[in-house]
Amino acid sequence: MESKNKKSNGKCEAKILGVCFTSTDRAALLYKINQRIKRGERTVIFTPNPQILLKASRDSELKKALSSASFNIPDGIGVIWASRLLGCPLKERISGIDLGEDILKLAERHSYSVFLLGGKSGVARKAARELQRRYDDLRICGTHHGYFEDSERITDLVSKLRPDIILVCLGSPKQEKWIINNLSAIPSVRLAMGLGGSLDVWSGKTKRAPNAFRSLGLEWLWRTIREPKRARIFADIPHFLFCVIKQKASRKKRNADIS
Repeated sequence: MESKNKKSNGKCEAKILGVCFTSTDRAALLYKINQRIKRGERTVIFTPNPQILLKASRDSELKKALSSASFNIPDGIGVIWASRLLGCPLKERISGIDLGEDILKLAERHSYSVFLLGGKSGVARKAARELQRRYDDLRICGTHHGYFEDSERITDLVSKLRPDIILVCLGSPKQEKWIINNLSAIPSVRLAMGLGGSLDVWSGKTKRAPNAFRSLGLEWLWRTIREPKRARIFADIPHFLFCVIKQKASRKKRNADIS
């Protein structure tokens, strides 16, 4: 069983296609995150799903970014199934947007300031207004759209605003690479998280799946029904399964050779 392998920032309870995941539930993870923030430990959170794992298997920079995270959480029921197939079952699927909302509540409770980065022009600002309407004491210190070319200008802007938390919603692999390549230039940030299309949801531009789809881990299917151009996801499913089975077979062979 591939467990107890050490990451640079924590334990690796499951390794799937070369990416380490921490097995935990949302409540326990949120507690760990808050403790790290209080201690001043910089924390990076990514939310790999099967599509991101497949990208990482072909993109060494993305894989390096995921490997440097404090926590990789399984945002995809396919990751949970893969962990079980590999004999290192993860505790539960943790939706990135749900954890993102937990972090916003945490920020409101402890007066952590937040910067929102991503989305089309105006989306981050609208998301900020909607979130501050929902969370009265939430401090959103700034926003910026995700269509920029000059990262140095963005890091200068964010540095001047000195947020404690930055939520980067640029889509994968751009958001993971941006965080890893630019976070050192924003010393105030204690927590950075990649959150894909969350700003579209928080702004009201996109609706989340009904609870029935969410509870079954099929939010991806709902989004595909609503956005047919995402149907390419279906082609990734057998490819991901093949790669996981190949990993399992390779590990069995390696163990047999050792014994």
